[in-house]
Amino acid sequence: MVCIERGLTNQKRINMTTNTTKLRNQVKSRFYYLFWGAATLSVFAGQFYVGSGYRRMSESMDSISADINLLVEVLTYDEYEYEPQRDFYPDSMVIR
Repeated sequence: MVCIERGLTNQKRINMTTNTTKLRNQVKSRFYYLFWGAATLSVFAGQFYVGSGYRRMSESMDSISADINLLVEVLTYDEYEYEPQRDFYPDSMVIR
């Protein structure tokens, strides 16, 4: 708390007094910011953990899907159906 008094010589004199409520509020605000900083970091760490687990699960599912697709292709492969066509363009004037 700051008090300004005027003396007989018309000069300003400032009295500085300490206020205990201000000190108590400042201590509260320091713990307030520490708490919310720690809470923010813990939420970030949790999101990072969940995201990395999701990425690993996605890679695993992709490899399983690729294996299933390969199995289906092998089981349904008809050797005579996939013969290459040698003369796709019967006209000899077509640039190949």
